Parts: sequence; C-alpha cells; structure tokens
Amino acid sequence: MDRRTFLRAVPALTILAGDVSSFAQESLQPIVLPAPEKDGGKSVLAALQERRTNRNISEKELPAQTLSNLLWAAFGVNRAQASFGKPGRTAPSASNSQEIDLYVALPEGVYLYEAAPHRLTPVLATDLRARSGRRAARTAPVNIFYVADLTRYDMGPSQPDRNIGDPEVQKSYYFVATGLIAQNVYLFCASQGLAAWFHNCDKGDAARELKLRSQQRVLFAQTVGYPA
Repeated sequence: MDRRTFLRAVPALTILAGDVSSFAQESLQPIVLPAPEKDGGKSVLAALQERRTNRNISEKELPAQTLSNLLWAAFGVNRAQASFGKPGRTAPSASNSQEIDLYVALPEGVYLYEAAPHRLTPVLATDLRARSGRRAARTAPVNIFYVADLTRYDMGPSQPDRNIGDPEVQKSYYFVATGLIAQNVYLFCASQGLAAWFHNCDKGDAARELKLRSQQRVLFAQTVGYPA
C-alpha cells in the first residue's frame, strides 16, 4: 500500500509536540511507523564502499517500512537506557543532549520524527520540500531538515561539561551531531540501494514556515529517495 493509503489507515493519536499547529493536526494524521527492521541490507563495510552523494533522485515514494527503517537508522532509539538517564540513540550527542530534531518533509506536509514512540507527528500541512534549497530535491519523496534545539543542553549542577552553555561550544556540538546523523542516513541508503544528498537549505524561510522558536536553528537538509 502506498503512503497516502497508509496515512488514511492509521488511527489518530494524541499530539505531544507543543509547537504543532491546530491546522496541521486537523489536516494530517500522525504516521505510526512500522517497527524498524534491524537486519538485512549490505554489510557496514560494503555500505562504506558504496557511500556517495547522488543528486539524481526519483519522485517515486518510499514504502512505509523503508521510511521507518530510514528514520530509525538516522536517529532512532537503540537501547532503553543510556547516559544522563535518557534512552540511547543510533547517533551520539554531547552529554546525550539529543538536541537535533528531524523535520521530515513529505509531499503532503512536514512531520516531526519522535524517536521514542517511533512515529511522525504532523507539523505543517504544506509541501515544504522546496525549502531544501535545491531544485532536484523539490520532487524527491523525502527531505529531512536538521534542526537544533538549544534548550536541550542541560546546564544544571549535575552537568559535568562546564562549557556546554557557551554558544560557540554549542555550535560545535550541534554541527557534529548533525554530521553523525547524516552519515547514518548515507550508510543506510548505501546499504539499501537508495540515493542520498546532504546539502544546505533555505534556513530563514524554513524556520519561519515551521514556526520555530528563537532557541531552534535550521542547519542543513538531506534528500533521500530511489536513484533516478
């Protein structure tokens, strides 16, 4: 079944994200992603050999299972307990801050990937793929916008990193965290025969249309789909 049929079939869930607009809630249903498949595909070494940027991406939609696997590989939960009392993710972050959010732009709208319940929560019922800033990305099935949330940096007395409140240190942390997630996406795509392209994006317009808070930063975008 294609994604549009899948969207109609899933039940409505309570929206947890505080910044989700009521319009998006009424227009889009949350996507309850299938459980991610954690085997199959090429080996890590084979994926490293095949890892590359491919800007020629088909408009063909990704199946729900492939989308699920992609997002889990990118920054999903891979263990219930890790440092600082939080679940562990497939990519590391400074003090396990998990400050990077994945805003997933699909043809029908934009969703926020919630890793713990492994689902996509509606954010905006508008096709925002053009804000990826690249012509070929506008028709690709998936564009991931990487957004840093600076409020995730814990500056309490139990925080051992005394520099974590420094804006320049934070910048180095969220850029590294984004690169680690993006490489997960590249390796997943190489393992599955998909095309991936990490690139700059229209940060200002994307932040405005997504109604991001002042503590959030749009960083980069990554386009994924079948090779054209």
